[in-house]
Amino acid sequence: MKITFYGHASLGIEVSGKHILVDPYISANPKAAHIDINTLKADFILLTHAHGDHILDVEVIAKRTNAVIVSNAEIAGHYAKKGFKSHPMNHGGSWNFDFGKLKYVNAVHSSSFPDGSNGGNPGGFVIEGEHKNIYIAGDTALTMDMKLIPMRIKLDLAILPIGDNFTMDVNDAIIASDFVECDKILGIHYDTFGYIEINHEEAIKKFFDKGKDLMLLEIGSFIEL
Repeated sequence: MKITFYGHASLGIEVSGKHILVDPYISANPKAAHIDINTLKADFILLTHAHGDHILDVEVIAKRTNAVIVSNAEIAGHYAKKGFKSHPMNHGGSWNFDFGKLKYVNAVHSSSFPDGSNGGNPGGFVIEGEHKNIYIAGDTALTMDMKLIPMRIKLDLAILPIGDNFTMDVNDAIIASDFVECDKILGIHYDTFGYIEINHEEAIKKFFDKGKDLMLLEIGSFIEL
């Protein structure tokens, strides 16, 4: 499994020969100016919620790649009405896709489209791949629901927001990693704009002091599991 960071909360995941994009907000992010969305591959696009900083590039990419948009029923329905291929899910549900089993899990946040229309309830995803399992928390507060995940699934990586103000901060993300029983963390949703700027060295040290590994990737770089 290869995971590429495209800035903010945007990710590319390659697993079982399939390409997945998560929350593509790239073209309007100055920090990701070197990423050309017209070159990105996508068989599936996973959307955690409907905010503009998570859906900005969905339509352009989906139109070019014919990707299946996977999200809650409201978001999936929104794109289906526009003629895009979509797969609706809701909290607690799972589906076996070509890339593995996908479970839609709870997140504590808000979700509305930029025009104010209903974006359903926010969520996160757990991907059970052929060899590795990952948790994509989406935008969320720390929640006790995270404790449910390791009751069913042993994680190899947890992808957690750490920027504070709109989501968990670093300290809450450390607790979240305890809840999901995963000590390997990829941080997202930080530094994009002033509200969510963090001290990288301090964040990494806080995780390290708890025996955990926090990875803060350069935009466009990747890790392999």
